[in-house]
Amino acid sequence: MKCIQCGTDNNLKERLANYGRCKNCHHKFAFEPTVMATRNRFTDPFFAKLLNDISANNTLYFTPTQLFYLLEKRLAKKNLKMTAGWIMGWGVMLIVFGFLFLVTILGLPLMMLGVVVLLYSLWYSQSQLQSQRALLIDQSMTQEWLERWNQANSTPEKLLSQDHQQSTPISIASDITAYSFDRLLVCDSTQIAKMLIANNFHFNNNCAVLSITGYPQSIFATAMEMLRNNPDLRVYGLHDCSPDGMELMRKLQTDANWFAQSNVVIIDVGLLPRQIMAAKRNMSVQVSEASATEAKLLPKEIRQNLGPKELEWLESGNFVELESFTPLRLMQILNRSMAKGREIDSDDGEVILIDDSDSDSDRNYYVIDSFG
Repeated sequence: MKCIQCGTDNNLKERLANYGRCKNCHHKFAFEPTVMATRNRFTDPFFAKLLNDISANNTLYFTPTQLFYLLEKRLAKKNLKMTAGWIMGWGVMLIVFGFLFLVTILGLPLMMLGVVVLLYSLWYSQSQLQSQRALLIDQSMTQEWLERWNQANSTPEKLLSQDHQQSTPISIASDITAYSFDRLLVCDSTQIAKMLIANNFHFNNNCAVLSITGYPQSIFATAMEMLRNNPDLRVYGLHDCSPDGMELMRKLQTDANWFAQSNVVIIDVGLLPRQIMAAKRNMSVQVSEASATEAKLLPKEIRQNLGPKELEWLESGNFVELESFTPLRLMQILNRSMAKGREIDSDDGEVILIDDSDSDSDRNYYVIDSFG
């Protein structure tokens, strides 16, 4: 294993002889792969690259849960490559033996069997990438590994703690209510709102960012006053694909703290089951009995805006969290979705009008057809 401090390669014997430190610079290794479970083994360079990738070369803030999901995906991909490589190795070996015994009755069957095994290894890799699977690790394991990393190295600069607040106090000018963003992004997750604000998404996109829970509390009331003064405001909802997430649009339409008495345009960016099912890329779908129970208890006003397959998907206990996307990926998706939201009057089919006039809110809203 290479030392991340000086790049010197240290074998197991050398790591043990130096009490888990580099033989050259004596930097402490955070992880020892040989004592880790086979499917969860990784090295210090592996974890260092993980931190570098999720922060986009230390330029973007990220949450602990985003780190967990990326680590889980990387470990799953590594294990898949190992398994597929093992199967492919058997296929190559069978072909070689078949070639060696080609003059015998066993030669051709062995070669044909080897080809079948090779084809199976390719099919196995593709099917595993597209199929739903159980997660290899949980968040407590990620937290334990992160603490071990911090003991040997500095705490990742861009990692947001659960109670992260802006480091600099916010001073509000007396005339700020005369100005308003043209767009508002409301997140059902406080952590997602914190991450977007920490990465200056609001400034870079002329878009206020708030959570449905009222974050950031210090400016929430003032921000809402600003936004209500803008007759051209468009509101975008961003939420987990879960029973709780499905309730976000309803809250925005009917809650007096939001837009119950307003005709503002509201657009559901996602995540929605239809977007998950239509996605070409594999997403981190989880399953729980609690989620299945909550889905079956969704009120009629929400259920009527979901298709039969979407309801079946939710009632099976499936859910996807926004934090399963890296910060860069999530912001790229948001930029594209908000661009689509500016074209709600076009006929390209990318933005769908949801007629909610049968409910007591008597309001319609729009849905982006895809997430990314």
